[in-house]
Amino acid sequence: MAKQLDGKYMEVDGLRTFYLKAGSGYPLILIHGASPGACSLVSWKLNIEPLAAAGFAVYAFDQPGFGTTDNPPDFSADYRVKHAKLFIDKMKLDHCHMIANSQGAYIAARIALEDQRVERLVFTATGTLAPKGSAPSEALAREHAKELSEYFPSLENMRAMTMRTLFNKDLVTEELVQLRYAASTGKNFVAQQKRREASGPKPLPEELRNLKAKTLLLWGKNDSGVALERGFLLFQLLPDAELHIFDKCGHWVQWDQASRFHGVVVDFLRS
Repeated sequence: MAKQLDGKYMEVDGLRTFYLKAGSGYPLILIHGASPGACSLVSWKLNIEPLAAAGFAVYAFDQPGFGTTDNPPDFSADYRVKHAKLFIDKMKLDHCHMIANSQGAYIAARIALEDQRVERLVFTATGTLAPKGSAPSEALAREHAKELSEYFPSLENMRAMTMRTLFNKDLVTEELVQLRYAASTGKNFVAQQKRREASGPKPLPEELRNLKAKTLLLWGKNDSGVALERGFLLFQLLPDAELHIFDKCGHWVQWDQASRFHGVVVDFLRS
């Protein structure tokens, strides 16, 4: 397991926002998903240092209501898009690549559709952007969404959830369970409940056909929440995309296949 990374805070739209920066080079922004316990220090723990070592200036921030960033007055998906754009502005970046996990891909896609500063995109297993697919795929997605929405913070519940998130059960260490559990409690559990009441991500199928940024899709063959079929459907929607499928891999490609993830992503971003 990678060492604990130290972060900083700055104000973004009035919210005390946690972020990490590592390395130097072309700016690369990491956007975590929306599952309980998601945040920069959990979702990207194995990836920040290797990507920085590969020659990128890596930025990873906690979205409003996640990690140690303040809870916002507005819990909608639209507000998280706004906050992410303001984070880029605060960092004074005039160009960047983005890597986004799960629902984070929705935020990255919305920004890329509106902002020419985004050059390349990497999406991992995003059910939020992918078409629904067949009846079995829809059923799997509904079951996954129900599990996330009904989560109540406890070490046992978080251990069970993380066992379903990852294919490689050896990665489900007590350290990871403790980190993810801690990030799912207190104000973040309040935010989880508030997000259920707020407006969620709007469908983007027609807009995605106009996406100008070249995109890499990464999918785990063994994802227990977002069927592989949906990755193919999303691939067919995007005008300039590549799709890479990992065997023995669950929903967090960046964890289950960390070494290969780094190799494939770095090659794509440099090409």
